[in-house]
Amino acid sequence: MATVSIFLRSAFLSSSRATAVRANASFCAKKFSTAEDLKKTPLFDFHLSNGGKMVPFAGWSMPVQYSDLSVINSSLHTRSSSSLFDVSHMLQTQVTGKGAEKFLEYLTVANLANLKNGNAVLSMFTIAQGGIIDDCIITRTGPQSFFVVSNAGRADVINEHLQTQLREFGDDKVVLTSLSERALVALQGPKSASVLQEGVKGDLSQLKFMSSALMSLFGIPDCRVSRCGYTGEDGFEISVPSTDVIQLVDTLLAADPVKLAGLGARDVLRLEAGLCLYGNDISEETTPIEASLAWCIDKTRRKDGNFLGAGPILQQLKDKPSKRRVGLELKSGPPAREGCQVIDSDGLKIGYITSGTPSPTLQYNIAMAYLPRQFCKIGTVVNVQIRKHTVNGRVVKMPFVPSRYYI
Repeated sequence: MATVSIFLRSAFLSSSRATAVRANASFCAKKFSTAEDLKKTPLFDFHLSNGGKMVPFAGWSMPVQYSDLSVINSSLHTRSSSSLFDVSHMLQTQVTGKGAEKFLEYLTVANLANLKNGNAVLSMFTIAQGGIIDDCIITRTGPQSFFVVSNAGRADVINEHLQTQLREFGDDKVVLTSLSERALVALQGPKSASVLQEGVKGDLSQLKFMSSALMSLFGIPDCRVSRCGYTGEDGFEISVPSTDVIQLVDTLLAADPVKLAGLGARDVLRLEAGLCLYGNDISEETTPIEASLAWCIDKTRRKDGNFLGAGPILQQLKDKPSKRRVGLELKSGPPAREGCQVIDSDGLKIGYITSGTPSPTLQYNIAMAYLPRQFCKIGTVVNVQIRKHTVNGRVVKMPFVPSRYYI
């Protein structure tokens, strides 16, 4: 880890300074808030006392990195060991009642009827026009009970959407409960399972990727442990009562492999894993098909078509979209950032970058872009306009870094 290439030293030169969020994360300015109205997670003071460099993100004050590790070293540490992220800003919602399954199936593209108890699925909330208003993880916690985690930046939109649809659906059939009294932390990396195993009575090897269980963790009851994450590594997201989160975090950090990590490393890792950031890579203006997320809609949902936006989404699935999200590798020049234009050999704009970063793992620049269908074939060479530079890029398969989920 101590030896890094000249490329990475240059790319991440400012990662330990106040410019880290600009240089190392694809954070949209529209997600930022003023200091006066920022929300704080239950770990806010803990972050400050542990060298967290706080930045505004999605209406919250969140750590972009910590004083002991640069963004590059934090990213590499996660890939080789174990990192702990505060993700308490995420929206946690419990959906229960005799109509809970049908309600969520109408609002998302998920097949929940076939989802077994304790299993989870990545899905999307869609609108009538076919666009995505948020992505989410839905976990079945009972016959008509679901645990939903969605994005902080879309919390108000999702809450309003749920309430609006609930009035139309019938609020006697569904109960929505905001789990605002619970914190959420993510333990990510190949050594995470061995660290967590010390705190549970059961065998964590039985908890596979995208499965979840309620358990006591290091003596703390009522912890929901889900084997998933936003890094492409094996790891866990732990929903814990806010009153107990500092005790849990202190215990986890006492394990030698575990280091705190912030938004900077999280953004780099999710991009290496080919995962979308809402507002950058997916939005109300993009459909699941355009976003290369058609795999989230299984045969049953394609056949029943009983979800918001099914008409335009399924038609696009049949006809093929005019544009699609793709991965680009750029092995020379500066990194491409959100908004950079993708141009063809004649200098004509054909698409745009949605996220981009230097990859610590691969040691070259990577990005996501939306391109016309004829430019989406793997191996296609395009040009990216980065300020005054024109840089060659090549369409590649995602994830950029092979995932290591515990399947």
